[in-house]
Amino acid sequence: MEKSPAGETPIETYPALDRFGFVRAGFVCRIPGIEASGDRELMLSRLESRHTQAREALGMGGMVYATAGQTHGNGVALVEEEPSGSRCFAGVDALVTAVPGIALGIYVADCCAVYLVDPERRCIGLAHSGKKGTELGVVPAAIEKMRTHFGSNPGGLVAQLSPCIRPPFYEVDFAAEILRQCRDAGLKEIFDGGACTAADLDKYYSYRAERGKTGRMLALFAMSGE
Repeated sequence: MEKSPAGETPIETYPALDRFGFVRAGFVCRIPGIEASGDRELMLSRLESRHTQAREALGMGGMVYATAGQTHGNGVALVEEEPSGSRCFAGVDALVTAVPGIALGIYVADCCAVYLVDPERRCIGLAHSGKKGTELGVVPAAIEKMRTHFGSNPGGLVAQLSPCIRPPFYEVDFAAEILRQCRDAGLKEIFDGGACTAADLDKYYSYRAERGKTGRMLALFAMSGE
């Protein structure tokens, strides 16, 4: 896991994903200098310009931006063609696509962002999986969507988990359950750095630790078409 140089928007990247030349991925961490004291919508408005900067830094500046409504469920949206401008897919917690030039985005502040890539079929997925979403199986649902729509073999998929809240700061170890779900689905390459959002408020936002008045990290994933 790598970080951006000091003074820039802090973005973590993942060697497990970066080795595939056709994808671009990053995880935008806590942004210094922006007060984290509001609700979700206020904080997203405060962070918008820096999140836009992050997309540009990752080579996604000219891409259509697709996000999920994030209802803590297991719905998966298939992004089959470029939407007209940026679009939020309501009622879903995961996005999958095989279309280059679309940047997928998931916002988290304790929940886990799960990146999925199929290097053979050249398709990707990005899921928002917290306690409820994990219980409902949003990651297995995304894997199944990639299998049925793109012909992905789950055994050939690669998964990367983002930082998320973990014990002892949270009573449920849903990251461990996500790992189990991926293994049960047939994935052989599953990566998790083990970082806990609530344990490091200098780097991450934590809804639990900051009692709901906090910002959001942003998971970004796209295919470059190269």
